[in-house]
Amino acid sequence: MSVTEPPASPSDLRALAEQSSAWPFEQAKAIVARLKKKPKDEVLFETGYGPSGLPHIGTFGEVARTTMVRHAFRVLTEDKIKTRLLAFSDDMDGLRKVPDNVPNKELLEQYLGKPLTKVPDPFGTHPSFGAHNNARLRVFLDTFGFDYEFVSSTDYYTSGKFDVTLLKMLERIEKVMAIMLPSLREERAASYSPFLPICPRTGMVLYVPIVAHDVKSGTISYDDPETRERVTLPVTGGHCKLQWKPDWAMRWTALGVDYEMAGKDLIDSVKLSGKICAALDGTPPEGFNYELFLDEQGQKISKSKGNGLTIDEWLRYASPESLSLFMYREPKAAKRLYFDVIPRNVDDYQQFLEGFPRQDGRQQLGNPVWHIHSGHPPKADMPVTFQLLLTLVSSSNAENASTLWGFIGRYRPGVTPESHPKLDAMVGYAINYYRDFVAPTKKFREPTDGERAALQDLRDALANMPAESSAEEIQNVVYEIGRREPFLDPVKKGKDGRPGVSLDWFNMLYQVLLGQEKGPRFGSFVAVYGLANAVAMIDGALARSA
Repeated sequence: MSVTEPPASPSDLRALAEQSSAWPFEQAKAIVARLKKKPKDEVLFETGYGPSGLPHIGTFGEVARTTMVRHAFRVLTEDKIKTRLLAFSDDMDGLRKVPDNVPNKELLEQYLGKPLTKVPDPFGTHPSFGAHNNARLRVFLDTFGFDYEFVSSTDYYTSGKFDVTLLKMLERIEKVMAIMLPSLREERAASYSPFLPICPRTGMVLYVPIVAHDVKSGTISYDDPETRERVTLPVTGGHCKLQWKPDWAMRWTALGVDYEMAGKDLIDSVKLSGKICAALDGTPPEGFNYELFLDEQGQKISKSKGNGLTIDEWLRYASPESLSLFMYREPKAAKRLYFDVIPRNVDDYQQFLEGFPRQDGRQQLGNPVWHIHSGHPPKADMPVTFQLLLTLVSSSNAENASTLWGFIGRYRPGVTPESHPKLDAMVGYAINYYRDFVAPTKKFREPTDGERAALQDLRDALANMPAESSAEEIQNVVYEIGRREPFLDPVKKGKDGRPGVSLDWFNMLYQVLLGQEKGPRFGSFVAVYGLANAVAMIDGALARSA
């Protein structure tokens, strides 16, 4: 099939985008409709980050997905409207508990309740714990090349950028309370205030009743819970911060945020914040509620618990592009975010990339790689799959990249680490993944008598094949050897009309020969591994089970 050139002009691309059902375009169309009601010269996208723990992949996912929507919007508007993306950190929040995955926990215990930017860095590398976690997030976002502006809540509160809206919040505090109180339990409602004073005596974020407020002077008053003295503070200049739902609404209003997505667990919060935003004469942003990521046990991943995968862990085992694909897929469906999802996303990314040139313009806009690479995916050039590399490592017990490159070089002459640096990186990923996850769980299954006979026949057939046999020729032989009971599949039919071969045959090969549940196409594996090596591997399995 010939390669289809992308649309020649922004208007052609926009026409295709308007008909696309890819979710970033669906989201971007809502922003376009918003602008028709209330035109603006600039559209502001925002993502939020709570730096109470180390950044996790869910945080990255929000930035990646929002970036995809932002690019889709630029296509739909032919890039005629300026856009910005704010990565907002709630680093003025008080530290509520010590995360499980940090050193020097006893140090942090002394600072519970203080703003994260006033808590010492347990890692000893930054001025505060909030600054450390912010830096970790920024390094990763910069690694991916995201176009964003980082915003610190502490900086915006203390610099006065929120002052006008904070004063409006004070002026309309009764309306805000009327929105919030019905959502609170009776005990909390009795002492609730949208304003949280920062105690001038201790520096802590105080959750205390506000006993008086003065709109004219722009102040609130509370009774110090320890000294019982009445304290009056301005709501401006960083002397107070807001409870997070009013804070979210204040931010939307003050900054004019047009788009922000949030997790499914925040549906009610989005609604309440939207009502408060409207009470402040703001317009709540467009967005959607994405499903949560789950760990191995099906529990929601958490920064403080450190369950699920960290950003650094994914990048130890796979490419950044594979992570972007994971984020693109089905954002409204709950997904397990654990190590076993990595191989599929690595190989699926390559398949999408390889298929892209063969698609017409409309199909290309529905291909994940178009959104991952902002409309300019690179040329596909990956001679082997990740699953095949993993199987090669497993079969050869390779402890270094040179062993794997020996197999690859024989299978694909001329392919070297220098000519294919992305493949060289994938070789390293495969070795790391094998050492950490495959090797510790490797368990060889004993073959039945019937399986031993089939393996012996396969061994003899492979031994008699020419060394230069292709992957397809090897696969045909493997298929024919497996065309016997108990591996026959009467539903599947071969080209000759005879019963086909079930997956049980191929799964048995990997379970008995390699100690793993599944693997890549067996003929392709043998072609890379070598017929002589495959024969020796079968001999070893037969000897183990003798």
